[in-house]
Amino acid sequence: MSVTSQVYEAYSVINGKKQDGEATIIYNPSNLSKRVGVLYKVSSNVVEEAAKVARQSQLEWASLSGMKKGTTLENMAVKLEENIEEVATLASSEMGKPIKEMKGEVARGIQLLRYYAAEGTRSDGDIIPSADSQVHQYSKRVPLGVVGIITPWNFPVAIPIWKMAPALICGNAIVWKPAKQATLTASKLMDIFQDVLPSGLINMLIGSGSQVGNTLIEKAKIDALSFTGSTATGMHVASTCASRNIKYQTEMGGKNVAVVLDDADLDQTVSAIISGAFTSAGQKCTATSRIVADKKIIPALKERLQKAVAELRVGEALNELSFLGPVSSKNQYEKINEYISLAKKEANIVAEVETIASDNDGYYIHPLIVDGIGSNHTLVQEEVFGPVAVILEAEDFDEAIEIANNTDYGLSASIFTNDLNRSHQFLERSKVGMVRVNLETAGVEYQAPFGGMKMSSSHTREQGQAALEFYSETKTCAIKHSFS
Repeated sequence: MSVTSQVYEAYSVINGKKQDGEATIIYNPSNLSKRVGVLYKVSSNVVEEAAKVARQSQLEWASLSGMKKGTTLENMAVKLEENIEEVATLASSEMGKPIKEMKGEVARGIQLLRYYAAEGTRSDGDIIPSADSQVHQYSKRVPLGVVGIITPWNFPVAIPIWKMAPALICGNAIVWKPAKQATLTASKLMDIFQDVLPSGLINMLIGSGSQVGNTLIEKAKIDALSFTGSTATGMHVASTCASRNIKYQTEMGGKNVAVVLDDADLDQTVSAIISGAFTSAGQKCTATSRIVADKKIIPALKERLQKAVAELRVGEALNELSFLGPVSSKNQYEKINEYISLAKKEANIVAEVETIASDNDGYYIHPLIVDGIGSNHTLVQEEVFGPVAVILEAEDFDEAIEIANNTDYGLSASIFTNDLNRSHQFLERSKVGMVRVNLETAGVEYQAPFGGMKMSSSHTREQGQAALEFYSETKTCAIKHSFS
């Protein structure tokens, strides 16, 4: 049976065993008549069992040397690499990301596993001078224990792995709840990793957020929780975990800006804006949704954006020629179209893709760029999470920064200029966690800290060395080695 015609089944996995549950059919968002698979949802009564199993498994896992844990992560990378085509095809079929993008995402998952595998051979502490010459004092990282992770559907491979890999290398066990639109991919990852992981080290739960998710957050015996998703749910995670005195990490929304100054290289700028705004159909927290431009350059910028948007191809996710696939679900489709209706009613259309390159019924959105609205308009302040961008005019550099910072979010921002002085000013004055010059707002590398300010994130970072700080605790040790 070919990969594209296979119908997958997704089960929760506790201690290496699949759990039966209520069946839900998953259809391909590129072709709503095509069934991709069936997921089986469990109820909340298995959540605490999953945490208990993880606790038992964690003790043995934590006792292994860093090198042995690193070897396991390297073996996970090898297994994923062997299955890259199938995983990418399944994920594209399940949630609609174009296959080229999805292959790149799986490759990033492999890189993340190898990056953290190498941490097994690196230092995990420091020698600390003592006032007593007979005392040997040092610090070391120790595991938290059991970590809950809740992951979204928009990066069904990369985000789970950038949480799992550092959690595992730090010696933790995991209880994982993936989003509904990514459960088939999650189940496939579990199948791949089970061959090299100890049973019960990662336990995966498929179920509703209101039942399984809330039980994991509110009741399960876990020591930390890492969440990526909506701001509303993230705030619930933060308050609940704080009340339980367990460590938490939240990655939430973004309303990211691309600032274009009057000396920008427009070819480079437009390419980065189009990629930032419209890859993944705009369904990522780092997507470019605001374009703040110096008024002197706006006419030329609009002209080039119109040409670039006219060349975009919206089509089926498995078509190599598609720049955008469909959005992931009916809910996404309806929500984004509400914003598009508002845009067509209250803003001016600058550019729009009019043709969909598919004969099938799917959740296709026509990418859109608008202008003619103020910086406090709904389309400028709320996260659309779809292929919609707004152009805003700035009188000068200072006003551009003021407009850029005028949002509750603070995830990512870019500036396009050849002026080194203004570049450095922007880097310093932007109230975001990730700020870039002549680069798109998305695409932060896996070895760099990922996270935002204000309402975009909690107070920790994912990826890079920063992730190790979240998934471990610091223990200070001292030895008196002589009583003479």
